[in-house]
Amino acid sequence: MRRVVITGAGTVNALAQDVPGTWAAMAAGRSAIGALEFPDVERLSIRIGAQVRDWRPEDHLDRTRLSLYDRFTQFALVAGAEAMAQAGLAAAPGDATRWGAVIGTAGGGNGTVNEAFRAVFAEGRNRVHPFTVPRLMNNAAASHLSMQWGLTGPVFSVATACSSSNHAIGLAFQMIRAGMADGMLAGGAEAMLNFGGLKAWEGLRVMSPDGCHPFSLGRNGMVQGEGAGVFVLEEREAALARGAMILAEIRGFCMTSDAGDIVMPSAEGAARTIGGALADAGVTPAEVGYVNAHGTGTAANDRCEAAAIHAVFGARAEQVPVSSTKAMHGHCIGATGAIELLACIMALRDGVIAPTIGYEAPDPDCRLDVVPNAARRAPVEVAISNAFAFGGLNAVLVLSAG
Repeated sequence: MRRVVITGAGTVNALAQDVPGTWAAMAAGRSAIGALEFPDVERLSIRIGAQVRDWRPEDHLDRTRLSLYDRFTQFALVAGAEAMAQAGLAAAPGDATRWGAVIGTAGGGNGTVNEAFRAVFAEGRNRVHPFTVPRLMNNAAASHLSMQWGLTGPVFSVATACSSSNHAIGLAFQMIRAGMADGMLAGGAEAMLNFGGLKAWEGLRVMSPDGCHPFSLGRNGMVQGEGAGVFVLEEREAALARGAMILAEIRGFCMTSDAGDIVMPSAEGAARTIGGALADAGVTPAEVGYVNAHGTGTAANDRCEAAAIHAVFGARAEQVPVSSTKAMHGHCIGATGAIELLACIMALRDGVIAPTIGYEAPDPDCRLDVVPNAARRAPVEVAISNAFAFGGLNAVLVLSAG
């Protein structure tokens, strides 16, 4: 099987609107969670989130095409452009039919849906924007990326709630490894910070009104964010032949289903997925130097993930560094795994492990080294990225230094 590497990375998120700024914020342990600003926010009981501030899509995208793009697609296109630039590509190298895109998203054009509902139900209009359907489609971001870069190979979207971007990256990895493609743009994009989106999440009663505190005793829920992360994945030998800089190598991937509860996580399912990804990579738990946790800040998720890590790592579970970056950039739902993958790359490339900020007191049910509140310098050769979603859909990636 062919080896697969990451040669480009791009992002837009609440910490920064590029990769260098995001890495700097993660290393500094800075939180981008704050008061939300959008129409009708005063009608919500949850009024905090990790919102992308000062977003000016016209500074990045063709103004004549902006009416086609929901906010989540805008994020994906800008992140994709940064990834392609870092990879040194102006188009797919070689045969464009061997290059494609797969983007994960849970809500797709949720902002477009919110605007259309407001127009029809709140304002009594009889029409919605003529591009409402093309903007709200989950596949819009992937499709526009393919058009932007002339990618005529496999292009599609993945919707598996909070695991969407890990599934997208993992599937792209598998296609290249198996010889179905030579390169892919892969990642996730999400933009559900609007009245309708947050009102729906309020109903689940999993949102914190005051902050995200993963693995900490007394944590009281997740805080939602928005943004995108997009990566250029290539077959290793072709990337080296064209002189590309390798950011990291994807070594393994596993996806499973709990087949249990629609919202409650399963420690057994999470452990099975972590173990499966390590086996696929040919890596032992002893070789792992960093675990980027799903770590949502909800009582059940963090407890189950800690149990899964103990099941896989055994006696070493309390020594391996484990951190959740969601207290910094929020839970970006379908984009969260892609943004968190940047923390894995930072650990592998720079030896900087992002902290779990907002950590106040140890929870006896979460006995882990969570790198509390301040980044740590340590050499990391292998990192894993966990994603465990509503619906019991799990996806874990294993990466190593390039």
